[in-house]
Amino acid sequence: MAKCSHCKLTFNENSMITGQNGQKFCCVGCQNVYEILHSNGLDEFYARLGKNSLNPANNIKKTTDEAIKNLYKNYVKNENGICKISLVIEGIHCSACIWLNEKALFSLNGILEVSINATNNKAVILWDDELVKLDEILNKINQIGYNAYAYDTGRNEAILEAKRREFYIKLLVGVFCVMNIMWIAIAQYSGYFLGMDKSVRDILNFAEFILATPVLFYTGGAFFRGYVVAFKSKTPNMDMLIATGASLAYIYSVWAMFSRQGEVYFDSVAMIITFVFAGKFLEILSKKRANDTIDSLSSMVISEVLVKQGEKFIQKDINEIKIGDIIALKAGDKVLIDGVITSGEASFDYSLISGESVPITLGGDMAIKSGSICLDGYVEYEARAEFKNSLLNKIITMLENANLKKPKIQTLANKISAKFSLTIIFIAILTFIFWNFFGGFGFATPFLQEANSLEKALIIAISVIVIACPCALALATPVSTLVGLGVGLKNKIIFKKSSIIESLAKCDVVVFDKTGTLTKGVLKVDDFSTNFDLNVIFALANASKHPVSVAVAKFLSDKITQNVKISAVKEIAAKGVSAVYDDKILLAGSANFMRENGILINQTTTNTAYFVAFDKKIVGTFSLSDEIRQNAKECINAFKALKMGVYMLSGDNENAVKIVADKLGIKDYKAEVLPDFKAEFIKNLQKNGHKILMVGDGINDTLAMSYAEVGVCMGSGADISLERSDVVLLSDDLSALKLSLEISRQTLKTIKQNLTFSLIYNALTIPLAVFGLIIPLFAAISMSFSSLIVILNSLNIRRKFRG
Repeated sequence: MAKCSHCKLTFNENSMITGQNGQKFCCVGCQNVYEILHSNGLDEFYARLGKNSLNPANNIKKTTDEAIKNLYKNYVKNENGICKISLVIEGIHCSACIWLNEKALFSLNGILEVSINATNNKAVILWDDELVKLDEILNKINQIGYNAYAYDTGRNEAILEAKRREFYIKLLVGVFCVMNIMWIAIAQYSGYFLGMDKSVRDILNFAEFILATPVLFYTGGAFFRGYVVAFKSKTPNMDMLIATGASLAYIYSVWAMFSRQGEVYFDSVAMIITFVFAGKFLEILSKKRANDTIDSLSSMVISEVLVKQGEKFIQKDINEIKIGDIIALKAGDKVLIDGVITSGEASFDYSLISGESVPITLGGDMAIKSGSICLDGYVEYEARAEFKNSLLNKIITMLENANLKKPKIQTLANKISAKFSLTIIFIAILTFIFWNFFGGFGFATPFLQEANSLEKALIIAISVIVIACPCALALATPVSTLVGLGVGLKNKIIFKKSSIIESLAKCDVVVFDKTGTLTKGVLKVDDFSTNFDLNVIFALANASKHPVSVAVAKFLSDKITQNVKISAVKEIAAKGVSAVYDDKILLAGSANFMRENGILINQTTTNTAYFVAFDKKIVGTFSLSDEIRQNAKECINAFKALKMGVYMLSGDNENAVKIVADKLGIKDYKAEVLPDFKAEFIKNLQKNGHKILMVGDGINDTLAMSYAEVGVCMGSGADISLERSDVVLLSDDLSALKLSLEISRQTLKTIKQNLTFSLIYNALTIPLAVFGLIIPLFAAISMSFSSLIVILNSLNIRRKFRG
């Protein structure tokens, strides 16, 4: 028998293939992969692989052209020439495999980013499609001995379910064996007082050995794999502590059983592994529950919709939908593309998007958002966005990227946890030496009174290793953060990154935009005066997306008699719009905009004013008012109660801003401000040591959001605001803003509680173990209990905001 130089598996020498330098290969595939790695200077892979083995490379198949087309069609996202795909790389066994795949992919010209998740083997790859093609990427993965296929939600769910089932079976094995060992242990402990025969005791010891062995090597296999990864990557973890403690107790017990000297601790071995594994199982369930919401959103995205082509409707891939296409919806259909209804009427479930529990009836010329569901009726609507720019796809993308950046407090906890494991092993070694060679402290738990010095020292050292809980320390932040993200989503609040939760909790000043944020942004014309052609004013107002222009255009829409053409239309952010009509300049906008263009006005209205000027003369004035949002007053009062500074900045006129400020009780406000002033205002507040929460909904708020510690966008805001903001309120209800702050503060509070508990727990229990007052069994129970407390305390966030 020979061992393959690539996959490290043994094989019959009769089928051996010999390499140029005497290497031995089990198949041509392994030989080819070996030569590719060698020629590319990647021999370091085999040193990193160590004693691990791989699957033979003869089963690797080249991806067909048809499969490549399918991947481009359904899984590749393309933005500004940069392509992105999520793949699952089959065959990854360890950190060496991840290292090799990343090195191989980065060797291709055009690869911009590669990120491989060690837990589920998911790889996110970004590349320039002009420099490297997807088939080259897949073939490179094939060449080094791995298979890659598209990351699909349904397929991934099946993999996760299989993993959960595997964990469940291992846990059942552990629980079954522990329950039986407990009965045997009770009999043994009773035998100390009732005088059990030594031969009977030997039989019971052997029975415990039979039951403890599968627990250690089957149920506890994950700890040994984690130990190997920690050792190779030189990053100590909890698995190292558990595997070390349980193995030492098992090896000593086997020696004691066969030599018939000392006591066996098979019961402790089984219980250590089972209790800690149960904690791991709970962690997996909690993470799965937190990710289920994202998967449920992704599962909404079917591949095809019904699109009008000529006089017929045909099924068409969602990625092929263009702006202007007519899409049909019938009862039960999911809306995947944003648009405007052209005909028909139907009821829609908007609960996923806005939190609205009552179905909404939509008809002609009404906007329809992706993510809603048609409950009854039939409509046809015009697509106003491609799928990649639809609201539903943006939400899914934001959620998938929510964990890219870790909170600062988690980074600190991870650093402590890494050094913690090495420190504990060092303490355990010192404890063993002290108890074995110097007699310890002269006292120990009654269970160890009859033990010899070696046995006593070993068991106490194992107790030190087992009772220490870097697991609780490591879980303190991520579990709380996952629960916080999940609670936010349930309440229609999206935190784009987990780190935002910590940043939001620390904000002490909130800055509001007015229109569309504190007010509904749906202005109505109260009064107007003009002797100019209303058709021309409508054409100019209709060319702008600013809420004031939109309101004027809507007001005039039923008064126009003909369509008028204007040219050279230009929108000036937060000021107004200009155009050319009859070879003369036509302007519409705020009073400041008129003044900047040298036009004199006499502003007497107390509401929002919209002026129209033609050839340097005012030809029309519109007075508008805006309705304050529901719960705006309660939201402002809540921030004040939290001792937060409250400011309002608006591009609207002084009188309109003052009216809103007085109604809401906001003392600090600025009117007629431009986007750069808002940004400068925030920077000045930051210079005074404040952390700013900026809340807005329009294009003119994006610059200020980028400077603030946290930017919050109302769900109806402009697309660019959605992209630049850190938190999105899908419900457009300001009570959600208050709730987002409460969730973030409760999450940060829970994280601090978890960290404090973990540190106090270790500070109290480790000395008790060093003094010999805790046996391994109680150490395992205590350690698992501490992890369980951290998880339950984190889940308390969900209970607090339920309902």
